[in-house]
Amino acid sequence: MSSCLRVFVFSCLAVAAAQAGGAQTPAAASNAQNGRELFVKYSCYACHGYDGHGGAGARLVPLPMTVDRFTAYVRSPRTPQMPSYSSKVLTDAQLADIWAHVKSMPASRSAGDIPLLARIMSGK
Repeated sequence: MSSCLRVFVFSCLAVAAAQAGGAQTPAAASNAQNGRELFVKYSCYACHGYDGHGGAGARLVPLPMTVDRFTAYVRSPRTPQMPSYSSKVLTDAQLADIWAHVKSMPASRSAGDIPLLARIMSGK
């Protein structure tokens, strides 16, 4: 299975799991600003983009995972392109901060909200 297909399949499964289990809001103890700094320090942006909308890595926004699922995935990713981050590299608290930062990122606009795409979709 190609890496793009794996990422797509994982994304679909993650969305389905989030819809079944409900999305979690950032925990009160999480610090999105610290998460932003960690997101940059550990080069998460290199694959996921500064806005979390993807690139070489999976799209993170909207993030359909709870903080516990996010932490488990970062510890043991299911794709060979993403390195694993042990608790010696990133603590659970730091991952919760990164999760809070990603959850605070705005979602992309829908195609209907972008004038050119809206015209294309309407056939005009």
